[in-house]
Amino acid sequence: MFQTRTFLKTLFDEVVTVSVPLFKLMIPIILLVKVLEEIGAITLLGQWLGPLMALVGLPEEMGLVWAATIATNIYGGMIVLYSVAADNTLTVAQMTVLGGLLLMAHGLPIETRIAQLAGMRMRVAIITRMFGAFAFAWLLHMFYDQTQTLQEPAQMMWQPQPIPDGLLYWFLAQAKALVMIQIVIIILLTFLKIMRMLGVEKVIQWMLRPLLKLVGIGKEATTITLVGITLGIAFGGGLLIKEAHAGHVSKKDVFTSLILLGFCHSLIEDTLLVILLGAHLSGVLWFRLVFAFMFTSAMSYWLTKVGPEFQQKHLMRP
Repeated sequence: MFQTRTFLKTLFDEVVTVSVPLFKLMIPIILLVKVLEEIGAITLLGQWLGPLMALVGLPEEMGLVWAATIATNIYGGMIVLYSVAADNTLTVAQMTVLGGLLLMAHGLPIETRIAQLAGMRMRVAIITRMFGAFAFAWLLHMFYDQTQTLQEPAQMMWQPQPIPDGLLYWFLAQAKALVMIQIVIIILLTFLKIMRMLGVEKVIQWMLRPLLKLVGIGKEATTITLVGITLGIAFGGGLLIKEAHAGHVSKKDVFTSLILLGFCHSLIEDTLLVILLGAHLSGVLWFRLVFAFMFTSAMSYWLTKVGPEFQQKHLMRP
């Protein structure tokens, strides 16, 4: 009985430690993004991104799709995509390129703020996500263009339900999303605590250690990185904030882990979403994994060359 009470108390403390900072940053940013959407800032961002779309073989209208995704999430981008899809029939190759942009740079106001709280400077988080997403999309486009593969029309297999007009419906949708995040955090931390007690966490670390070692991520960040890869930055990043502030994970491991998670997180759900749009698995999963690990490995190697003074001044927060 005493052990159960102790388990529940420590679990409650961990849930509070992870949830409170996460919701304190998410709620104001959600409200800010809604204000920006209402005043037309997201539409303006789409106009700025439009000319860049031609460089990756996409119509200019896809700039608005990417802008909505950057500001909100993949679901927001999907809703905009369906509103412009009637005038723009994309090939599977084009949809895969667009899917790459959506997967690697979405929800930036929240996700880069999480990265900042974990220890990465926000400007570095934004630049690496945007540059990496565009570089990935360009490489995909060049490959498909040179090989002329996947040129058949993309078939969209699922359409998200748009949120009805009105602040009440928007508020209810956001509240529902936040409640679901809290439920997942509780389940996740319970599962991790049980795994730690049973020694399963050490087995996972041992299995993933060689792969993550190649990209410069230490064993202390292995489990958290795995959580982020499978469930998303909100969960993996929330745990990183907790462990980084407690001093359990080094700044270098936090930085390299955040770089990897920026390009490769929520691997199951997000990948399925863009496949339902008509993207091809080879590009949005396998090539993305290769690109994410290679980019992270290069950043980790560069980190060892610039020295701690440069890292502290330009890359990592105190």
